[in-house]
Amino acid sequence: MVIKTRGIVLRTVKYSETSVIVDIFTEHFGLRSYIISGVRTSKSKVAAGLLQVMSLVEIVAYEKAEKLNRLTEIRAAHVYTTVPFEMQRMSVGLFMAEVARRTIRGSEENRQLFDFLFDIFKFLDVTDGSVANIHLAFLVELSGHFGFRPEENEDEYYDDELLIFDLREGIFLPYYEDEDGDMEPLEPHFLASNLTTILRGFLKKPWHESAQIKMNRDERRALIAELLRFYQWHLEDFPDIQSFKILQEIM
Repeated sequence: MVIKTRGIVLRTVKYSETSVIVDIFTEHFGLRSYIISGVRTSKSKVAAGLLQVMSLVEIVAYEKAEKLNRLTEIRAAHVYTTVPFEMQRMSVGLFMAEVARRTIRGSEENRQLFDFLFDIFKFLDVTDGSVANIHLAFLVELSGHFGFRPEENEDEYYDDELLIFDLREGIFLPYYEDEDGDMEPLEPHFLASNLTTILRGFLKKPWHESAQIKMNRDERRALIAELLRFYQWHLEDFPDIQSFKILQEIM
C-alpha cells in the first residue's frame, strides 16, 4: 500500500553503512518507522536536512504488513528559517521532540495531537516573541492529549496564594500554615505555591501566548523539572529526558 501524509521527524538512526531508519509521527497513520536506503552516500536524492529531528515533512511511503516500511519520497512541509541558527530555539525544539517521542507509543491516527505538534514546531520557528516559555506550555498542553492535564475544580474558589498542586494526584489543593507559620508544602510531590501560581497561568492562556507569563530564571528551571516529574507520575515508564540538561544550560 502506498500512503501520502504529512509528518514530523522524531528520530533518525543509522541502519547500515548507507541507510537510516526514521521515526515519523504522521498525520494519518500515527507513529511509523521507515527505512531510507542510500541516504548516506554522495548520490543520495534525499537532503540530509529533511531527516533532522523535528523536521516537518510530506512523505510518500510503501507499507507492507510485518515488514520494515520504505520511504520513497520526502519533501519539506515547512522550511525552518530561525530554529537551525538560534541555539535557544534549537534546544527547545529538540526537547519537545524528545518528549513527543517518549510519549507517543501507538500507530493509530491522532489528528488533534498531530496538529498541535505541527503547529507548535512551526510557531517556534516563525514567532517574533520570546520562546523562553514555549517548552513549559508544550508540556502542559501535551498532557491533555494523554488524559492527565492539570484541572482546577470549578466548584471550589481559592485565592492563588492559597493553592498548591499535587503532582501525584494531578489536582490543586488548598494549604494552610503549619505550627511554624510555614505555608510551603512538606510532601515532595507537592508543587511550591509560587510554581502553582505560574502553572495556573499556563492553564488559563493558550499555548501560543505563553510569552506573556512572567517568571524568573530559577522559577522556569524549577517548573520544567517538576512538570517532568509530573509526567513520570502519570505515564508508565516515562524516562529521564536527555535533552533536558542541555535545555537547562541554554535557558
